[in-house]
Amino acid sequence: MSPKMTPRKKKRQGFTLIEALVGIALVAIAVLGLAQMFTLSVMNNLRSERITTATYLAQQRLDALRNLTTTELNTFASTGSVDLNGDGTADMLNDELLDINLDAHNDYRRLTQVAVIGTTTWSAQVMIFTVEQFGVARGTLLAGPGTHRVKANLSTVISRP
Repeated sequence: MSPKMTPRKKKRQGFTLIEALVGIALVAIAVLGLAQMFTLSVMNNLRSERITTATYLAQQRLDALRNLTTTELNTFASTGSVDLNGDGTADMLNDELLDINLDAHNDYRRLTQVAVIGTTTWSAQVMIFTVEQFGVARGTLLAGPGTHRVKANLSTVISRP
C-alpha cells in the first residue's frame, strides 16, 4: 500500500459533548419559560377568583338590603346596623370581616353604606376589600377605595312605593 492510500477512518456516530450541552441548555431555557408562564397563569387565576368572590359578596349584601323594610333601611342608614330577628343583636353591620371558608381566618372585609335620599329612596354602596385592608380605618377606605385596591364596588338605589 502506498503512503497516499491510507484506509479511510470511520465517521464517528452520535453526539459530541458540546452538542449535548447545547441541547440541554435549549431544553432548559424552554422549560423555564413554560414554568414562568405557568406561575403567571396561577397568579392570574387566583386574582380572578378573589374578584369573583368579592363581587358575589357585594351582590349578596345588596340583595339583602333590597329585602329590608322602610324602617330597617332607615335604621341601617342612621346606626350602621340592624337587628333582623328581634333578639337584640345586630344581624347586619356596615363594617364586617368575613370568613367565607370557615377556617377561623377572615378572608374579606365588607363595607356597606346606606344613605337616605328621600322618604322612600335610599342609595346603597357595598365595597369588598381583602386581608391587606383589615387595619385601615373605615373612613379612609370609603374616601379612596381605588388606592386601597378594592376588589368589588357595587352601588344601587333602593326605592319603596
